[in-house]
Amino acid sequence: MDPETMTTLVKGMTIAVGGIFPAIAIGKTASKAMESIGRNPESADKLFVPMLLGMAFAEAIAIYALVITFIL
Repeated sequence: MDPETMTTLVKGMTIAVGGIFPAIAIGKTASKAMESIGRNPESADKLFVPMLLGMAFAEAIAIYALVITFIL
């Protein structure tokens, strides 16, 4: 394989892995928050902000992967 092909392959794998795991984390966070709100509806106000913060931090990891892909 030539270096250009390897670079393209590494970029693809970086964005794939960097996108899959944050997506799983965001889905799991939302799922557990909705499950918790379903069990205790009064907790919705207390869960909303921490849920959004957790999702934002997980999304930041995906953005880091995108930045690394552009740098490569």
